[in-house]
Amino acid sequence: MLLLLLSLALGAEPGAGALRLNSTEGCEIIHPPRDGGIRYRGLTPDQVQTVRFLPFNYEIEYVCRPDREIVGPKVRQCLRNGTWTDMSHPSRCLRMCPKIHLSLENGRAVPQAMERVPVEGTWVEYHCNSGFRLVGSSRSNCTKAGRWTSPKPICELRRSTGKKAVHIGALFPMSGGRPGGQACLPAVRMALEDVNSRRDILPDYELRLIHHDSKCDPGQATKYLYELLYNDPIKIILMPGCSSVSTLVAEAARMWNLIVLSYGSSSPALSNRQRFPTFFRTHPSATLHNPTRVQLFKKWGWTKIATIQQTTEVFTSTLDDLDQRVKEAGLEITFRQSFFSDPTSPVRNLKRQDARIIVGLFYETEARKVFCEVYKEKLYGKKYVWFLIGWYADNWFRIKDPAINCTVAEMTEAVEGHVTTEIVMLNPENTRSISNMTSQEFIEKLQKRLGKNPEETGGFQEAPLAYDAIWALALALNKTSAELVKKGLRLEDFNYNNKNITDEIYRALNSSAFEGVSGHVVFDASGSRMAWTLIEQLQGGVYKKIGYYDSTKDNLSWYNNDKWIGGAPPADYTKVITTFRFLSQKLFISVSVLASLGILLAIICLAFNIYNGHVRYIQNSQPYLNNMTAVGCTLALAAVFPLGLDGYHIGPGLFPFVCQARLWLLGLGFSLGYGSMFTKIWWVHTVFTKKEEKKERRKTLEPWKLYATVGLLVGLDVVTLAIWQIVDPLHRTIEEFTKEDPKTDIDVSILPQLEHCSSTKMNTWLGIFYGYKGLLLLLGIFLAYETKSVSTEKINDHRAVGMAIYNVAVLCLITAPVTMILNSQQDAAFAFASLAVVFSSYITLVVLFVPKMRRLITRGEWQSEQQDTMKTGSSTNNNEEEKSRLLEKENRELEKIIAEKEERVSELRQQLHDRQQLRSRRRSSNPSRDSSAADNHFANASGTVPTLYQPSLPLVRCLVSEQADKLGRSNCDGSRVHLLYK
Repeated sequence: MLLLLLSLALGAEPGAGALRLNSTEGCEIIHPPRDGGIRYRGLTPDQVQTVRFLPFNYEIEYVCRPDREIVGPKVRQCLRNGTWTDMSHPSRCLRMCPKIHLSLENGRAVPQAMERVPVEGTWVEYHCNSGFRLVGSSRSNCTKAGRWTSPKPICELRRSTGKKAVHIGALFPMSGGRPGGQACLPAVRMALEDVNSRRDILPDYELRLIHHDSKCDPGQATKYLYELLYNDPIKIILMPGCSSVSTLVAEAARMWNLIVLSYGSSSPALSNRQRFPTFFRTHPSATLHNPTRVQLFKKWGWTKIATIQQTTEVFTSTLDDLDQRVKEAGLEITFRQSFFSDPTSPVRNLKRQDARIIVGLFYETEARKVFCEVYKEKLYGKKYVWFLIGWYADNWFRIKDPAINCTVAEMTEAVEGHVTTEIVMLNPENTRSISNMTSQEFIEKLQKRLGKNPEETGGFQEAPLAYDAIWALALALNKTSAELVKKGLRLEDFNYNNKNITDEIYRALNSSAFEGVSGHVVFDASGSRMAWTLIEQLQGGVYKKIGYYDSTKDNLSWYNNDKWIGGAPPADYTKVITTFRFLSQKLFISVSVLASLGILLAIICLAFNIYNGHVRYIQNSQPYLNNMTAVGCTLALAAVFPLGLDGYHIGPGLFPFVCQARLWLLGLGFSLGYGSMFTKIWWVHTVFTKKEEKKERRKTLEPWKLYATVGLLVGLDVVTLAIWQIVDPLHRTIEEFTKEDPKTDIDVSILPQLEHCSSTKMNTWLGIFYGYKGLLLLLGIFLAYETKSVSTEKINDHRAVGMAIYNVAVLCLITAPVTMILNSQQDAAFAFASLAVVFSSYITLVVLFVPKMRRLITRGEWQSEQQDTMKTGSSTNNNEEEKSRLLEKENRELEKIIAEKEERVSELRQQLHDRQQLRSRRRSSNPSRDSSAADNHFANASGTVPTLYQPSLPLVRCLVSEQADKLGRSNCDGSRVHLLYK
């Protein structure tokens, strides 16, 4: 091979020395094709032997032996990335076949798969003009040896058979994106030969075909349709192929009074009888898949369906029909996604919406893109089922596609288990058709006629439909011919203005019913073929038949061999299991025990207070108010039990009663317990922080006022709660949380829920309730602080009451907002609320009652007092208090008297001082006289000094001696007077 390469290389050209032959950059030298060589420009044979890399932008040219032709790129260039251009397309040197076979006198030679010249793989189809018949093979293939498989045929003038020709105008897509005519055209020729050979069908007529290659392109089809209509001979019927061409032809045909019979159109839009009144097709509508899909949805119990489609008219119409059918069946299409070329976002949306049962409508190339994204999004496996179209190639997911970046293994994993529905285009039963052939005999005859692998021939699956289309037409024309004879007409009388013959053909086709190689052929009211549907499932990378569905009889034939990754058909949505978050039973029992002990303590305190109600110390603490406090604590502690009751213990019907029990027990318990303490502290503050004259009037305690205050607070609560219950009663509400994944690998989602007691305007009522309760708590704290230093025997436990108010207020003010914040956390909310109730009740009972118990036990003051004391209704403490009150009053009176006397003493001293100064002036003028007079003035009868000036007796004694006599005291010395100032 190297010698061949050197012999084909040209000599050195100018500039050859400029090549960097020793460089490792560029493109590695490549080998020449078989029976050919490579021309290296600018290199000598010696240089070609030593060079390994050729520089960037360098070009090489392929050359072949004289009897061969290059197929593929003839010139390649070295790219900057170190590769040669078009390496995906190999360059081969193939033998050429004689070009003489590319022409046919009195006919046409149609080459297929030919590039510039006929080489290996090229074949030619031969067709004779009207009035000529083909002698020889209608097809010839070019072999490796450069020879044609069949001699060139000739077109011979037809001899008159006495039959009149009836022409059919057909458009076959022989090339282009969907070359379905490659197998359908030979099938049509087979049918024409079989029909024309029958003596019982159209004995006086011969069906002839005039066809063109539409390439499945409406523009190309328009051109050939014009030729068919405006060129002789007249065509009695038109036969288009793909849906886009059929739409064009069917819309125009009604203006020419032509019947249109298609063999390969599946668009649901063609079922519109108003738009296409003369259209029939042996290919079922794409909507025929939908009854099968709905039947499968029902069989597997699915009600929620998702869809994803390529944005084309055929798929949109199919999906609209499916939407209508699922609604009629009581099902629902929950999510509908579409895409034009990139399915990434729609697939991601399906995943986000938790789609499980997904119907995919797209062409094969787009299917690979979709399932590559399906693999990336993990939208496959035991939780998902995909429904696809069944006319893809069996290995469509294994075909390497440069448009996707998934491996074959990944694609195989993603498509495993999907279900396909496919129109039955070949009779599965081994029965003979109207042509006296079974379906298998037809396939064998067709394969022999094609001469190559059926999988490489476009439209092979639709070939039985094309064959049966000719038979449907022949039978309809045969029936029409008989009807026209009755009217004095014949088929050859047809023209584009004769609507009567068109109507007869329409009625005959509409009533067609026969057994064809594709199965039972019958048309529905819209002109579409009614057929069976094949149901297959991909199992282990291979499609397995799992059933058939006959939509005409609504009959599902099932093989019971369907397999599922999870062992059973998945659910059509993630089943949501509702679970309630119940209160921790350990927490509930623990708090309930504490509450029970608290209730027992409250009962003990209440019994103690009632039993010792006659004791003066207990009487001075207002025992009835203390009894109310104990009862209030009991009610509050009892509220702990309904606070912990939820759906674990009771049903939904009893829940509203539990809600009311919580509210009433807490409300009344707070009003009785806290209200009685608030009343005490309020009275103490009122009495001992007012002015003297008002305080005197309020020192006499009137118990009914205290009880009335507590009753007012309780009554306010009763009215508020009653209005709340009547206007907006509490009821059971459900709070839902974020869905959670189960701990085990099951296809469910857990929806946690929590029960609450609520009402329509819950926040408004709580605002009112917490508002005035909060003000009452703050006022209680203020009053307790103001009276902390006050001491009174009327309510001897007001300091303990103040301490209890502090604790209750702080716990309530902290707990209320915290429980509202933790409302969604049942354990924390219950713990805060219940423990606040328990601790505040415990503190209140201990602070109020335990000191009293201790004093009565340690001092023995529970002993009854003497009977006379009980009769008078007073006690020793009461007498002492009365004496103290009288002494205080007496002390105030004495203070007034002393003040008056001191004022009088001051006046007398001033007068005495004035007189002494006057006598001093006189003495200075008459000393002897003054001295004698003074002595006589201050002398009394006994010759003693007056008492007022006795040095041993204080001046105060004389001033209070008169008052002291009234009190019966023996003397009026200074110490006694000092006592009265205390």
